[in-house]
Amino acid sequence: MVFSSIFFIFSFLPVTIGVYYLAPHRMRNGILLLASLFFYAWGEPVYLFLMLYSILFNYVMGIDIARKKGRKRRAGGSLFFGVLVNLLILGFFKYYGFLAENIQALTGWMLPKISLPLPIGLSFYTFQSLSYLIDVYRGKAQHQRNILSFGLYISMFPQLVAGPIVQYADIDAQLKNREESIDRFGQGVQYFIWGLAKKVLLANNLGVVHEAVTALPSLSVLSAWVGAFAYTFQIYYDFSGYSDMAIGLGKMFGFELKENFSHPYCARSITEFWRRWHISLGSWFREYVYIPLGGNRVGILRHICNLLLVWALTGLWHGASWNFVVWGIYYGALLIVEKYLLHRVTERIPIIGTIYAMLLILVGWVFFFSPTLAGALEYLRAMFGMGVTGITDDAGMYYLLTSLVLFWFSWVFATPAASRITGKNMEKPNTWTPLFLLVHMGIFFVAVAYLIHDTYNPFLYFRF
Repeated sequence: MVFSSIFFIFSFLPVTIGVYYLAPHRMRNGILLLASLFFYAWGEPVYLFLMLYSILFNYVMGIDIARKKGRKRRAGGSLFFGVLVNLLILGFFKYYGFLAENIQALTGWMLPKISLPLPIGLSFYTFQSLSYLIDVYRGKAQHQRNILSFGLYISMFPQLVAGPIVQYADIDAQLKNREESIDRFGQGVQYFIWGLAKKVLLANNLGVVHEAVTALPSLSVLSAWVGAFAYTFQIYYDFSGYSDMAIGLGKMFGFELKENFSHPYCARSITEFWRRWHISLGSWFREYVYIPLGGNRVGILRHICNLLLVWALTGLWHGASWNFVVWGIYYGALLIVEKYLLHRVTERIPIIGTIYAMLLILVGWVFFFSPTLAGALEYLRAMFGMGVTGITDDAGMYYLLTSLVLFWFSWVFATPAASRITGKNMEKPNTWTPLFLLVHMGIFFVAVAYLIHDTYNPFLYFRF
């Protein structure tokens, strides 16, 4: 089940909201937990048992770590065991095939073939489980005594399958006591409508252009750039739209989830881009990997190694493929160059920084959307005029001209100027006017009409 589906919008969500608000406060976590488990089981009923195991195991491990709090070595042993089990589960489902393939290529030794689909959301709720165990061990948060509340933290449907990744310390208090209100609910509805519009009206149409270009038998320089540009904005509106819907759904039930995107394509450097893109993932790696490794409080060589390791892991988190690893190292290398060589240039001349960052981001997404590393390199060759039939072709001109309006809207709505127009009332629902409400109703009905009419409605981050 996805948020941008007719069943979710007109069946699952209204029923869940109705039951939730009719129930006494003490029952609301349990109701949301049951709704979240149903939401997950709708798409993958077998893997519901894996979800339940994760809830029970991490709940017990949290109690065990807290019980041993005065004996640091024993608590550390429990933490190590809990982290290991979570990573082994993630590794088995997500990386076993990749590992087996590379072992066979290097040694000729064939591991048994196991073909299992990746459980939806496994990467996200595994990282949330790790956040809980580590926060309890550090004393940053109290262990959760109520298993229903803990189960809700792991499985809460607004952020279950695609984040944002919620660190336990940020939501602990909200699980125990949160304030639902008409104002907050209204803010949630607005977030949801704009997220739905970004996903359905922009991301889906950009995806059609990108798939059409990549399906061409040959690429010119123009068509390759059109395809890369379409994907660059598709993945932004796909993921940021879904994050907005998740934040909006959280508000409807009284939760405050942190923003996951902040106009990343307006960044003046790659460093700034990663402060603005998928903020919850960057925060997780910084908090639980980069800082424990020593962060930037070490020598230059060690700092470079830390950055490359963290970014290789970030790439691997996105998928079990060498092109994801290269994508991560690519960004790690760019961040190192910026840190030690280019930071003053991008700071002094912002426009140069923005153009430079956008160009490198476009190149980076090629590694991300290509199915293989060889395919990524071949696509990059086409973008830069190597081994192609020409600078332009009829297909490239067609997709460029027919997508100009779509590309223009995609760029405009990625800027802070558009955000000030569309989001200025998100925190002030008392200023809503009849016109403001009418506009949002119109956007909602157009998005729904598009969902009914069109069958193309993928979500890119489901595969991560």
